[in-house]
Amino acid sequence: MNYRHAFHAGNHADVFKHLTLSRLIALLSRKDTPFAYLDSHAGVGLYDLKGDQASRTDEFREGIGRLWQAETPALAGDYLRVVRELNPDGQLRYYPGSPELARQLTREQDRLHLNEKHPEDGRLLKDNMQGDRRVAVHLGEGWHIPRALLPVAEKRGLLLIDPPFEQGDELQRCVQALQETIGRMRQTVAVIWYPIKELRQLRQFYSGLEQSGAPKLLRAELYVHATDEAQRLNGSGLVIANPPWGLEDELRQLLPWLAETLAQSQGGWRLDWLIEE
Repeated sequence: MNYRHAFHAGNHADVFKHLTLSRLIALLSRKDTPFAYLDSHAGVGLYDLKGDQASRTDEFREGIGRLWQAETPALAGDYLRVVRELNPDGQLRYYPGSPELARQLTREQDRLHLNEKHPEDGRLLKDNMQGDRRVAVHLGEGWHIPRALLPVAEKRGLLLIDPPFEQGDELQRCVQALQETIGRMRQTVAVIWYPIKELRQLRQFYSGLEQSGAPKLLRAELYVHATDEAQRLNGSGLVIANPPWGLEDELRQLLPWLAETLAQSQGGWRLDWLIEE
């Protein structure tokens, strides 16, 4: 297992994923009752964009770097507030991974379960989350999280499944993880992030999702290149089981702005239902 997210921190896929995550947390927080946030492949939680790994690729310049000084819609406010609070001098250097974003945006009554299999990243994740009693860090296999931790005591859960996609079967394993999630706690808001590279594999993935048994499943995709350019990261997608009311309308506002702001050669977006209620 060699994947280290620091090389890609803050890129266009992170912006899309984390902005959507911030809206999910905001919408779930409309109710006072607590919820649990679960992260199957959490990474280290906080990234130094001027560190050795991120600076080798500079991918953040085509992602969060484009938003840093731009005029942004109100719906991006929670997400950008967390990024700005990490960089109080106004110079973009630190970027929150999904664990740090969730830690900052969840409430005192909410709980976080963060899992990272990579030994060194797991240690860094523990260090970065130290002192927050709401957070439990696990160092196991991310694919085991649905069966290990669901159902949660809070009776409301938000699960992010964001594997490294180093292995050829990981799209299939995402479908299996969704099935296990729905089987153990049907009302879970489950989010799967996936890269958009090879369309044939994605067609099989969509077919598997449609047969997953999820009560409802929303698909959102953001493109920064034409989708027929094989073997490059042309964009990324999120499938969201049990999306809270209001998310579809918010994404319909955010996706055109993101496509225009983050396009590298040819921007675009898609928002539709793989499973309607």
